[in-house]
Amino acid sequence: MRILIFGAPGVGKGTQAKILSTKLHVPHISTGDLLRRAVSKKTPFGLKAKELIDNGNLVPDDLMGNIISEELNDPKTREGFILDGFPRTLPQVGILEDIFKKVGIDSYSVIILEVKDDVLVQRLSLRRMCSACGNIINLNYLKDDSKCPSCGSRNTFVKRKDDDEFVVRNRLKIFHDQTEPVVKYYREHSRVITIDGMLPVEDVTQKIMNHLP
Repeated sequence: MRILIFGAPGVGKGTQAKILSTKLHVPHISTGDLLRRAVSKKTPFGLKAKELIDNGNLVPDDLMGNIISEELNDPKTREGFILDGFPRTLPQVGILEDIFKKVGIDSYSVIILEVKDDVLVQRLSLRRMCSACGNIINLNYLKDDSKCPSCGSRNTFVKRKDDDEFVVRNRLKIFHDQTEPVVKYYREHSRVITIDGMLPVEDVTQKIMNHLP
């Protein structure tokens, strides 16, 4: 099963991709995770990407294309994958199609999650990351406000710079300007599953599973 998942920042792409990865037994390829890993290791690419990410901007197409190409050439993706965060621009669509041709991929499903901008701003303002394990949580759903539900660490929650309201609104503007044309392209050229991202997480997952081939 090969899936491309789309939606604005904060719509729940990462959450759904992780759940689907477990259910479908295929790897979740998150460009955000790949970038943050490079940033944490302070590689030359990571240092360059950090400045862009902190300001809510996109990493150049050629750099992202190289990262995705490496991932899709990995044997672990042979039986399928869930690609989260790429392509985000029309030029990246062409890059991905070229990669698909080289690795022999000719079919995939496209999932689009939709949520209104004001709700996304509110969601992201309440989002925190555990500095110990990298788990992302929303304060609204945290039962113990000091303990990470993933690793159990206490008082390790931090707010990412790209979740500040100014940066979030800039990220949403970039999404509407650059990624919505990508969504439109796939609506016209591929099999698309559109889901209301305002539904409870479990309902979103079930609707996606119901529509997969």
